[in-house]
Amino acid sequence: MNNFIEKLICINRVSKTVKGGRIFSFTALTVIGNNNGSVGYGYGKSKEIPVAIQKSIEKAKNNIVNIIINKKTILYRSYGKYLCSKVFIKPACEGTGIIAGNVIRSIFEVSGIKNIFSKIYGSTNPINVVKATINAINNINLIDFINKNRLNK
Repeated sequence: MNNFIEKLICINRVSKTVKGGRIFSFTALTVIGNNNGSVGYGYGKSKEIPVAIQKSIEKAKNNIVNIIINKKTILYRSYGKYLCSKVFIKPACEGTGIIAGNVIRSIFEVSGIKNIFSKIYGSTNPINVVKATINAINNINLIDFINKNRLNK
């Protein structure tokens, strides 16, 4: 479990207004991966930045998803949606690289995918984009599962 690569996507300062004034805290969004098809994301919140990052990494270790990798890319086109963020991903030829926005690029860099096309439609909120991308990855796994079961019948 210690061989994961950690990548910080964003840090936000949030505030809570109370009778005596404002209370500030920080949120951190991180992704972790093992460069071999496993990726996870976590979202942590604390009054200090390092503690928020540590919390998000711990949550990411509990949210790990496996990606089926074929020749350093994904198997099929896929579409994921979370709230108003829509993510479209499709495989690319060797040498293409990761053609994606910063958030999706971080996810695929830590997962070990080297060649992929992606497009974000709608909201580009980093949290929603991460969840929509994980949804698209789960859809790839579902398509592969259905195809394997069809061949076995």
